[in-house]
Amino acid sequence: MKGTFYGWYMKCQSDSQTLAVIPAVHKSGKERTCSIQMISDHDTWNVVFPPEMFRKQGKNLWIGENQFGQNGLQLKIRIPGLTVNGKLDFGTLSPLRYDIMGPFAMIPFMECRHNVWSMRHTVNGTLCINDQIFRFQNARGYWEGDEGRSFPKEYAWTQCFFSGGSLMLSVADIPMAGGRFTGVIGVILWYGKEYRLATYLGAKVVQIHNGKIQIVQGDMELEVRLLERVKCPLKAPVAGNMKRTIQEGAVCRALYRFYKKGSPVLCFETDKASFEYEYP
Repeated sequence: MKGTFYGWYMKCQSDSQTLAVIPAVHKSGKERTCSIQMISDHDTWNVVFPPEMFRKQGKNLWIGENQFGQNGLQLKIRIPGLTVNGKLDFGTLSPLRYDIMGPFAMIPFMECRHNVWSMRHTVNGTLCINDQIFRFQNARGYWEGDEGRSFPKEYAWTQCFFSGGSLMLSVADIPMAGGRFTGVIGVILWYGKEYRLATYLGAKVVQIHNGKIQIVQGDMELEVRLLERVKCPLKAPVAGNMKRTIQEGAVCRALYRFYKKGSPVLCFETDKASFEYEYP
């Protein structure tokens, strides 16, 4: 296989602060590296490590002294210009009923596979990045992952918390069998009930333009609007090489509407949505 990557996205959010930590390993040709990226409200950091520092066992992985897993994460980084230290503990995770990829999880050689390990859990602890202190007390956490060769050429992704639940949606250009199609995976978790929107369940993209995404599946409809974008650069894989720069906003203003049988289930606006919009 030409180039591979494997990474996690661990988001932590309080009423006043947001921090996502992204540990990953990547291989392109004979070159293999691992990295830890971090993104806050308006800043990003990227630290590259030698490949031998990466180790994974089940749902736990290590990059040097930095540890990540279902119980939380611990960071110890000291390089010129950057010092990171602290520990965040996760509460009980909220996994999905079954793989977010559905039957697509069984298809070999997909460009990118997605995992959702926890839609919502509590976060407690403190992290210090240089002179910035991130304190989380009974805060909210979200944990997902990606693996494959490359991020999709064009895609949109969003995640947000709301009273009683959590939401994630990904829409992407998917190459397969010499052709391409627009794939959808999304979940609205609301007071323990899981509403799933996915291509393999019949979800269709009605509109994706200028920050607006509209999905219809049977008697369900989800509309997402990116109202005010915040751009922070992150590195993403192309054939395993972390040479692509994408733009993510850890805290953007967005609108979400979810209908079932024509009746509104959820309708809210938030200024704490995480968003990547890699469409023209």
